[in-house]
Amino acid sequence: MSSEVFSRDSRRSTRVPLKVLIEVQDGAESLTGETIIVNLHGALITTSTQLSTGMTISVYVYLTDKRARAQVVYIDPGNPLRCGIELDKPRNIWGVPLPPHDWEQGPYP
Repeated sequence: MSSEVFSRDSRRSTRVPLKVLIEVQDGAESLTGETIIVNLHGALITTSTQLSTGMTISVYVYLTDKRARAQVVYIDPGNPLRCGIELDKPRNIWGVPLPPHDWEQGPYP
């Protein structure tokens, strides 16, 4: 099995390219940001200020008026303003109108 196939099959939910304006809150500080790629379990985002791996944040999506807690799980070494986040519970807070079929399945780990 190639590593590409393994990598794709090991995903918990399909990734969808989507640019949506967000607000990221870490305690009292609010940052502006934007999604790059989203899925049911999290997103790749860019923010106005660098975040740190392990941080617990609140993400607010302007388009959907939804908020969720998340954890920063990845910082892009080539662009520290780009990071991966994991939502505390899998859900479509992003407003993807026609979500992939695997977003409808559950329960999720």
